[in-house]
Amino acid sequence: MGYARKDVKKIAKKFVRYQEGAELYSIGLTKFQELAKEAKAAYKIDKVVLVNCEMFEKYLETFRIA
Repeated sequence: MGYARKDVKKIAKKFVRYQEGAELYSIGLTKFQELAKEAKAAYKIDKVVLVNCEMFEKYLETFRIA
Protein backbone atom coordinates (compact mmCIF):
# COMPACT_ATOMS: atom_id res chain seq x y z
CA MET A 1 0.00 0.00 0.00
CA GLY A 2 1.58 3.30 -1.09
CA TYR A 3 0.95 6.83 -0.04
CA ALA A 4 0.92 9.72 -2.49
CA ARG A 5 3.27 12.56 -1.60
CA LYS A 6 2.34 16.01 -2.84
CA ASP A 7 5.89 17.35 -2.88
CA VAL A 8 7.34 14.50 -4.98
CA LYS A 9 5.77 15.43 -8.29
CA LYS A 10 5.54 19.14 -9.00
CA ILE A 11 3.28 19.99 -11.92
CA ALA A 12 4.32 23.08 -13.83
CA LYS A 13 1.28 25.33 -13.97
CA LYS A 14 0.76 28.05 -16.54
CA PHE A 15 -1.31 30.17 -14.14
CA VAL A 16 -0.89 30.64 -10.40
CA ARG A 17 -2.46 32.85 -7.76
CA TYR A 18 -0.41 35.55 -6.06
CA GLN A 19 0.36 33.53 -2.91
CA GLU A 20 1.41 30.44 -4.81
CA GLY A 21 3.55 32.49 -7.21
CA ALA A 22 5.34 34.28 -4.39
CA GLU A 23 6.23 30.91 -2.85
CA LEU A 24 7.20 29.45 -6.22
CA TYR A 25 9.64 32.27 -7.02
CA SER A 26 10.79 32.74 -3.41
CA ILE A 27 9.92 36.43 -3.20
CA GLY A 28 7.57 38.42 -1.03
CA LEU A 29 3.88 38.59 -1.84
CA THR A 30 3.79 42.36 -2.38
CA LYS A 31 6.87 42.29 -4.63
CA PHE A 32 5.43 39.41 -6.65
CA GLN A 33 2.16 41.31 -7.13
CA GLU A 34 4.06 44.41 -8.22
CA LEU A 35 6.25 42.52 -10.70
CA ALA A 36 3.32 40.55 -12.12
CA LYS A 37 1.44 43.79 -12.83
CA GLU A 38 4.53 45.38 -14.42
CA ALA A 39 4.97 42.28 -16.57
CA LYS A 40 1.31 42.54 -17.61
CA ALA A 41 1.02 38.90 -16.60
CA ALA A 42 -1.89 39.35 -14.16
CA TYR A 43 -5.42 38.39 -15.19
CA LYS A 44 -8.37 39.40 -13.00
CA ILE A 45 -11.38 37.10 -13.24
CA ASP A 46 -14.13 38.29 -10.92
CA LYS A 47 -12.34 38.46 -7.55
CA VAL A 48 -9.52 36.06 -8.45
CA VAL A 49 -6.20 37.16 -9.91
CA LEU A 50 -4.14 34.65 -11.88
CA VAL A 51 -0.56 35.23 -13.03
CA ASN A 52 0.75 33.77 -16.28
CA CYS A 53 4.07 32.14 -15.28
CA GLU A 54 5.44 32.16 -18.82
CA MET A 55 4.98 35.91 -19.19
CA PHE A 56 6.27 36.52 -15.67
CA GLU A 57 9.45 34.50 -16.27
CA LYS A 58 10.10 36.29 -19.56
CA TYR A 59 9.84 39.63 -17.73
CA LEU A 60 12.00 38.34 -14.89
CA GLU A 61 14.80 37.53 -17.37
CA THR A 62 15.14 41.26 -18.12
CA PHE A 63 16.65 41.72 -14.64
CA ARG A 64 19.48 39.23 -15.25
CA ILE A 65 22.95 40.41 -14.26
CA ALA A 66 25.49 39.66 -16.97
